[in-house]
Amino acid sequence: MSRRSLAFAGLVSSALIMSGCASTPTSINQQDQTDVWAGRLSLQIHSEPAQAFFAGFELRGNAQQGELSLTSPIGSTLGLMRWSPGQATLATGGEIKRYSSTDELIEKSTGAAIPLSALFDWLRGTNTVLSGWTADLSRQQDGRIDATRRSPAPLTQLRIVLNQ
Repeated sequence: MSRRSLAFAGLVSSALIMSGCASTPTSINQQDQTDVWAGRLSLQIHSEPAQAFFAGFELRGNAQQGELSLTSPIGSTLGLMRWSPGQATLATGGEIKRYSSTDELIEKSTGAAIPLSALFDWLRGTNTVLSGWTADLSRQQDGRIDATRRSPAPLTQLRIVLNQ
């Protein structure tokens, strides 16, 4: 698996994977109201060469502060992403990379800009409209979310299946 794949896996691991279960957000505790999502995700980037990432994930927090852990289909840790205002880190294979923002981390890790703020809204069932992106939340109650970015190129497809 390439560094870019591992980095993406670290990013996406906690958030999504495509293959099967579904669950709604739950609070870590009543005081901080931090949302937690877990499941599987798939990210396909129709570039030259095409890229595809599949991972299990656990996502905690919100667009401003949180963490995403990614795991392989057999359960090994692929990476851990943490972010807070003004910084983002990605830990993979004993190496920690630092970025000034989650946008920078996501784009450099995956080759595609994935809207973290909109992703959290989609997970909560809010169909946030974002230029170039179309989210299908018709099965969000069943823990399934599909989002497609057509513009700018390359075409990017994100699929999430949450644990029930």
